[in-house]
Amino acid sequence: MMQDSQARRLDLPALPQTVSLDPTTTALIVVDMQNAYASHGGYLDLAGFDLTGAETVNSNVATLTQLCRDSGVQVVFLQNGWDPDYVEAGGPTSVNQAKSNALRLMRERPELKGQLLAKGGWDYALIDALEVKEGDILVPKSRYSGFVNTPLDSILRSRGIQTLLVCGVATNVCVETTIRDAFGLEYHPVMVEDCCLQAGPSQMQDATIFAIRTFFGWTTTLDEVTATLTS
Repeated sequence: MMQDSQARRLDLPALPQTVSLDPTTTALIVVDMQNAYASHGGYLDLAGFDLTGAETVNSNVATLTQLCRDSGVQVVFLQNGWDPDYVEAGGPTSVNQAKSNALRLMRERPELKGQLLAKGGWDYALIDALEVKEGDILVPKSRYSGFVNTPLDSILRSRGIQTLLVCGVATNVCVETTIRDAFGLEYHPVMVEDCCLQAGPSQMQDATIFAIRTFFGWTTTLDEVTATLTS
């Protein structure tokens, strides 16, 4: 039976405009909250990226995830990586092979081969603060965007999802790429700023926020989402 979405619309304070949403047609996209990206000793840390603020973001994402479950918002985890033999990473002429920092790092440090972003390993796993619970959806992906070579679009459309709350890492890589593709596919993407961590200097976070607010969607905060969904 189709639900009457008009009866449950909520106004989420966001920039540059308030976003009207219905929890039953909204999904939380949790992007790559894995040890590789959000834990000390993971790929980003080993590659020399500054993880300052990761603990706060990790805690915020855990809070946001449970809030969405409790509010009837569909939770979708994206999990980035490849098979242990890295077949899914692409062939020798793949641009992913040419540009992936994780693959480059393993070429430079052969002792890491098979450890970074390999399915079944610690680096690939979700951080300890998060787990996939009943009703959640887990979508593996092998490229930056959650929509490239995955069933994410059909999963969302088959549930009538229109609005996406997006959080995770890295703000300026997989989060932004997923939001850009969501915009192109006619979703309404809303990045939860303080539930995202950039790869690189802090101005990368600012640049993504500017790009999303100006061209691809909206941004908000955990406090605003909390106040809206619990009102």
